[in-house]
Amino acid sequence: MTISAPPKYRGRLAPSPTGYLHLGHARTFWMAQERARQNGGELILRNEDLDSTRFKMEFVDAMIEDMRWFGFDWSEGPGVGGPFAPYNQSERMSFYRAALEKLVAGDFIYPCICSRKDIQAATRAPHANDDGEPIYPGTCRNNSKLKIQNSKFAWRFRVPDGETISFQDLNCGEQIFFAGKDFGDFVVWRGDDVPAYQLACVVDDAAMQITEVVRGADLLVSTARQILLYRALGLAVPDFFHCALMLDAQGERLAKRHDSLSLRELRGQGATPESLRQRHFAGDSLG
Repeated sequence: MTISAPPKYRGRLAPSPTGYLHLGHARTFWMAQERARQNGGELILRNEDLDSTRFKMEFVDAMIEDMRWFGFDWSEGPGVGGPFAPYNQSERMSFYRAALEKLVAGDFIYPCICSRKDIQAATRAPHANDDGEPIYPGTCRNNSKLKIQNSKFAWRFRVPDGETISFQDLNCGEQIFFAGKDFGDFVVWRGDDVPAYQLACVVDDAAMQITEVVRGADLLVSTARQILLYRALGLAVPDFFHCALMLDAQGERLAKRHDSLSLRELRGQGATPESLRQRHFAGDSLG
């Protein structure tokens, strides 16, 4: 009996060019790079530039420049190429449309004309665990008379209410979420004809053969949603490693509005990558 070797480790960095990268991004990305090195694997950079209403080309150039300055080194991605190009999500629409068609054919999704304001106003719309996403009240879920012709609508994934979605996170341990309680039916294709984060992320991680996803702990509940998408699309689920978030002086997680902690600003103040890593990353565990 021949025992096949496990797949080679493939990790990824997946920033969005919607602002300057901050120290929190750098810490999570550094963990991803260190885990790839620890496992003798490859590191892929993917530019998640789908949100044309928020990203700017100047942020793409700044993102690459800041990451190179900080010490990131990827083997595939923008400016490098690789076997799974293109690495800009805006150039990968055919992949997402193929996945959408598969979800439609399998009756995993349904059209939804509800606005975010409609959902917020619903009495059954508490916020899900940790990502601020309101739980969809099911308004369009079983509406066989829904009229979508000439209407702006999104495609929403029908979660299996009551089902337990669990996974073993390599940093945070066992994670358990309940479909319909911790998260509800979620958007996979937006009303402006753009794939939502959940779908694009799953499609690209599978297509690029990512074996481990390293990202922030604020995306733990997103992982539960994405596991359902992996199953629906018949794709292998990668491993997950969720990092603790970096907080500001008020205990709030860092965001791109924290310009004072952007890599660009810190570099302008004379900080070096080595000093920043020593001061802020000391004690981080590789798991």
